[in-house]
Amino acid sequence: MDLPALIAHYGYATVLVGTMFEGETVLLLAGYSAHLGYLDWAAVAGFAWLGGSLGDQFFFWIGRRHGQRLIARRPALRARVEEAATLIERHPVAIILAMRFLWGLRMAMPIAIGISRVGWRRFVWLNLLSAALWAPLVAGIGWTFGALLAGHAAMLHHYEHWVMAGMAAAALLLRAVMRRSRHKPEPPR
Repeated sequence: MDLPALIAHYGYATVLVGTMFEGETVLLLAGYSAHLGYLDWAAVAGFAWLGGSLGDQFFFWIGRRHGQRLIARRPALRARVEEAATLIERHPVAIILAMRFLWGLRMAMPIAIGISRVGWRRFVWLNLLSAALWAPLVAGIGWTFGALLAGHAAMLHHYEHWVMAGMAAAALLLRAVMRRSRHKPEPPR
């Protein structure tokens, strides 16, 4: 099976599962694949909306039911949840709407919201709205990137597999660099 057939066969399931977690890379690649004609852009955005909504609802539920025990056992998560809790207390609506765009806090944010005093009904509706903004935006960036590349390079078709692999590698590298910079020890005072 070649790459286009694999994408067409497993693409939507990958988008659904990938966006339940930190799915920007998967969604960017799916948007690019939609531009290439392997996937339908509207279906990509729909599956991303569903996956993003379900994933954050799950992590909210984890925070509501098991949040305190979870952060007590995981010090790295505790620091992220405490950072998120400070933001939630100040601006709950804005934070829930923007949580998908805060790299590195994607899973910690709904857990922190679950621990907070934000009601579950309020979270459900704001979560659905946030996913409805995020999914087409990120998929659209991937599609637009594909359109820009296609417009400037007629020979791109010969290298599209390498371009997709390069995009995935660049996104993973950026994520690793951001993660590493966040965990640098502070200099002694």
